[in-house]
Amino acid sequence: MEKPKLILTLSILILLLIGAFLIGGFANSLKSNQFSENTSALDDFAKCLTDKGAVMYGAYWCPHCQNEKRAFGDSFKLVNYVECTEETQKCLDEKIEGYPTWTFPDGPPATTSSGDVGRGRRFVGEQGIEKLAEESGCEVPK
Repeated sequence: MEKPKLILTLSILILLLIGAFLIGGFANSLKSNQFSENTSALDDFAKCLTDKGAVMYGAYWCPHCQNEKRAFGDSFKLVNYVECTEETQKCLDEKIEGYPTWTFPDGPPATTSSGDVGRGRRFVGEQGIEKLAEESGCEVPK
């Protein structure tokens, strides 16, 4: 009589574990789909920035640059980005003085703190998606 109770208890535990794994997998699947939808919206936003000639200048060691990249997720690969530790001359030519610096080709040339003139409008420091959308005219993903 004791053996059937043990088998029943083990069977219930096994079914509960299987159920937990299935529910966990389903929840991850939903999260993954939600991320994919958000990524495709950010893809369009990143492409729009690129089409408008926006460029982000940064450095791998810069925490604000990392935050900016993280905000885009996988879509950052579509953003015009110059790594100033590798492309030093480009950053010198553009008079980049701080990271990250976003430049936009439209508007009057930007004057830096040292009086040098750089390309178009520029925004130094972490901007975020909302500010970039506002400045670029690109539609912010919802």
